[in-house]
Amino acid sequence: MSEWKQVAALEEIPRLGSRVVKTTTQDIAVFRTAEDKVFALHDHCPHKGGPLSQGIVHGDKVTCPLHGWNIGLCDGQAMAPDVGNTACIEVKLENGLVFLKV
Repeated sequence: MSEWKQVAALEEIPRLGSRVVKTTTQDIAVFRTAEDKVFALHDHCPHKGGPLSQGIVHGDKVTCPLHGWNIGLCDGQAMAPDVGNTACIEVKLENGLVFLKV
C-alpha cells in the first residue's frame, strides 16, 4: 500500500537544483525547476549510474554530471539519441510542502 510522505519544504530545494531523499533501498532525487515545478526520479542515470541529483536542471530535464545524458524529469526517459530511462516517483506539492508517494 502506498502513502504520501512529506520530504521537504519547497524552499529547501534550490531552484534549478535538487535534494536527495535516502530510503532503505535507494536514493531519490527531488528536483525543482525555475517555474517551481517539482519532480522525483531514482538518483541513478540509466547510462552508467551517475548521480542525477548532482546534474544541471534546465527546463524540464536534468543533465547527468558523468557523461552529459539528458533525462526528462516528467518521465525519466533519456533524450534521443540516447536510450534508457530511470524510474519516476509520484510527487505532489501542497501548501509549500513536497510529498512523495512511497
